[in-house]
Amino acid sequence: MSDKPNKPADKAASKYPVNMTDTPFPMRGDLAKREPQWVKQWQDRKIYEKIRQASKGRPTFILHDGPPYANGDIHLGHAVNKILKDMIIKTRQFDGYDAPYVPGWDCHGMPIEIQVEKLYGKNLPTAEVMAKARAYANEQVERQKKDFIRLGVLGEWGNPYKTMNFGNEADEIRALGTLMEKAYVYRGLKPVNWCFDCGSALAEAEVEYQDKRDPAIDVGFPFAEPDKVAKAFGLPKLPLEKGYVIIWTTTPWTIPSNQALNVHPELRYALVETTRNNEPLLLILAADLVEDVLQRYGLQGKVIAQCDGAALEGIRFKHPFAEVDPAYNRTSPVYLADYVAADSGTGIVHAAPAYGIEDFVSCKKHGMRDDEIIAPVMGDGKYASWLPLFGGMTIWEASKPICAKLDELGSLFKLVMSDHSYMHCWRHKTPIIYRATSQWFAGMDVMPKNQGATLRETALAAIEETQFFPSWGKARLHGMIANRPDWTLSRQRQWGVPMAFFVHKETGDLHPRTPELLEQIAQRVEQHGIEAWHALDPKELLGADADMYLKNKDTLDVWFDSGCTHQTVLRGSHQNELTFPADLYLEGSDQHRGWFHSSLLTSSMLNGCAPYKALLTHGFTVDGEGKKMSKSLGNTLAPQKISDTLGADILRLWIASTDYSGELSISDEILKRVTDSYRRIRNTLRFLLSNTADFDAKTDLVAVKDMLEIDRYAVAQMAAMQDEIVAHYRQYEFHPVVAKLQGYCSEDLGGFYLDILKDRLYTSGITSHARRSAQSAIWHLTHSLLRLMAPVLSFTAEEAWTIFAGPDAGDTIFTQTNYALPAVSDGAALLAKYTALREVRNDVTKQLEEVRVAGGIGSSLQAEVELKVSGDKYALLNSLDDDLKFVLITSQAGISKVATPDEESVTVTPSVHQKCERCWHYRPAVGADPDHPGLCDRCIANLFGEGEARRYA
Repeated sequence: MSDKPNKPADKAASKYPVNMTDTPFPMRGDLAKREPQWVKQWQDRKIYEKIRQASKGRPTFILHDGPPYANGDIHLGHAVNKILKDMIIKTRQFDGYDAPYVPGWDCHGMPIEIQVEKLYGKNLPTAEVMAKARAYANEQVERQKKDFIRLGVLGEWGNPYKTMNFGNEADEIRALGTLMEKAYVYRGLKPVNWCFDCGSALAEAEVEYQDKRDPAIDVGFPFAEPDKVAKAFGLPKLPLEKGYVIIWTTTPWTIPSNQALNVHPELRYALVETTRNNEPLLLILAADLVEDVLQRYGLQGKVIAQCDGAALEGIRFKHPFAEVDPAYNRTSPVYLADYVAADSGTGIVHAAPAYGIEDFVSCKKHGMRDDEIIAPVMGDGKYASWLPLFGGMTIWEASKPICAKLDELGSLFKLVMSDHSYMHCWRHKTPIIYRATSQWFAGMDVMPKNQGATLRETALAAIEETQFFPSWGKARLHGMIANRPDWTLSRQRQWGVPMAFFVHKETGDLHPRTPELLEQIAQRVEQHGIEAWHALDPKELLGADADMYLKNKDTLDVWFDSGCTHQTVLRGSHQNELTFPADLYLEGSDQHRGWFHSSLLTSSMLNGCAPYKALLTHGFTVDGEGKKMSKSLGNTLAPQKISDTLGADILRLWIASTDYSGELSISDEILKRVTDSYRRIRNTLRFLLSNTADFDAKTDLVAVKDMLEIDRYAVAQMAAMQDEIVAHYRQYEFHPVVAKLQGYCSEDLGGFYLDILKDRLYTSGITSHARRSAQSAIWHLTHSLLRLMAPVLSFTAEEAWTIFAGPDAGDTIFTQTNYALPAVSDGAALLAKYTALREVRNDVTKQLEEVRVAGGIGSSLQAEVELKVSGDKYALLNSLDDDLKFVLITSQAGISKVATPDEESVTVTPSVHQKCERCWHYRPAVGADPDHPGLCDRCIANLFGEGEARRYA
């Protein structure tokens, strides 16, 4: 929209001024400079508290904040997350809800311990580690909080929740006690994700996959029971004494711990006769793989018999190192396992139950006791000193000597280096292993004390009751819950909520008064923090029993910390502000295996339902080329820098204009386009504010029924758009909202309504009905528009609201609700009418532009147009009477009726009349009044008479 008359300096010299009003709302946003002033004002005026007061009694909407980790400055992903939450909270506030926002932080865990080690050294006393960790976490919280507030995020920043708050720590111990009483928690030996660098078990969410290069080896286990092998293959006797069953593995370090072999019961297996190094021998392989395997080994051979895998069950084979050291002089039985496949390898899988989940399950299923499991790998990744041949080596450095020893013994049939996807620690980026350790678990399939549904069943049922945005999240979370192993709750750290049990020194049993003791410990933690557990002398609680019990040293998984916040926060520290279950959890799409997941499990155990009614996930930020952001690539953009240069509202507008369900692309070029879009919106606001500057709704407001027709149309159009935008907001859809707001400002307002309105606003009588009708419509539009844009452009909307609403603004726009636009009785008919009119206007505008480019006219007002139209179109244009010229922005517009659409035409003729110096229309009456020779009859009437009569536009 062109705002040509908006040049006060030019018009000030005019003898016949137009109605130029101004506004303190500047054209330049200067956001980086102004926004911090609004932040301070919001804090000084306690705006969040005033929003809460204004919202009392409304229905609640609870978005529970997934806590970021209290370590390091915020990055763009944090900004996306917090701004999305803020926009949702604000849309719900405007929609008539009481939507509090309590931000939170995840404060325990290893990353903070590592920082303490870096800053102060290792091997500090536990009490000192905890004091320094608590202080470090608090410092990080304050740093992050400042940056979040700068983004325009409103919330209870003065009283956030922190998982390390004493009350939260105490309630977490109580939650653990409840799970113990419900019999979900047990202690056992199981392979868990283990990081040598962390020295601790890892949660599923702390595991990522990267390529790793390892030796892929084919290993022969010598026959130990040849007669049984012969019988399995239906032979009276084996033709040769020497033979091997062949396995394939990419983890040579597990060979010293082998205790079984697995075959599929229904696969066919072949007994192959071959010659290797001039020595005849027999091999057992999956029948479908014989040809490929022999070719891989460079051997010739023939199949002399076949059998089903089931026939091999129970047959024992020697460990490859059996002849080297008595410690390996054992045999490995064949177990049947459905997970064995014949698509690669040899069709036989070796089992080291201490280092593989399927291996462990298979061996336990066949009666292996925990104390029979061979587990030589220690927590730091080295073999225990008691392991012959390889003791003291790390498992990774041992691969080479293990392979060399196998080759020396004739059991290594093939070695190739192989790149394969392998588990890594998400913190250290180093390889991890499955390692059998004694840990505390939440059983997915154990029968709880009430004999009800298992944890897995309860969680899967809860997923069915949950709404997902986007919808594909449901299948993702369902698959993760359906297939996950038992949850390893325990960690081997210092800075974490303790699993505050007393364990019997001899039996390993928990103290019989454990529920009572946990409550007593929780009460101490409530007063003094988790440090109270470490300072506790068992005699204080156990008395004479103390000598027989040890304090459990394990801490709870930090995912249990955050996963329990529905209990410790919604029903604990902030129960007066929040409610259970939350209406919404919102996080990045990786949290299906993280916070969404752990929260679902804890609530399923504690409450029998999910802690949320809906889950919303957003994607991750990438650069303009779709590449993941990383410091090494130099393609990162810090939210602090964007706020300090362009303004946080630009960042907010970028997030809102992007489909966050996928990746969010950002670059300097993208931000430049967003800034251009922002300027168009801001310029529209400036026009609206300028042209209502001398309007007082108390005295000047024109009722909708008395407005000019096009003004009633504008109100009806805004009502329709408001309904659409509110519907999008309710579905958490922001990019369609931004598209509609941008289109509305540039096309509906700038390109049509306000473009037409300028003549009436600037040239009609200041207090005339025509002008007040236009201002009344603008006043209603601005009320609605500011509320609709405020969740996204929070600073800009607040700035504009303060100016627009004046003494009635209150402290903030954010105590308002969506504007109740006045009903337009003929609104539907007007929307249809003006949609058709805009099509005609577009056709006329094209013709005008062609004549202008050809030099026939200077501007559209220099033109007179004649339209030949047929049928309904004639009735449409004729309904505007003489006001049609205002809609077309020409000095004259005439219409005549033709019989068919083929005869329709638009004729543009340059006006032969003089130009009015005030309204710029070309009219026959310009100069007719000798007292005002430069004015037209319209302007004389508007300035000195009763004003021109306008009914439609």
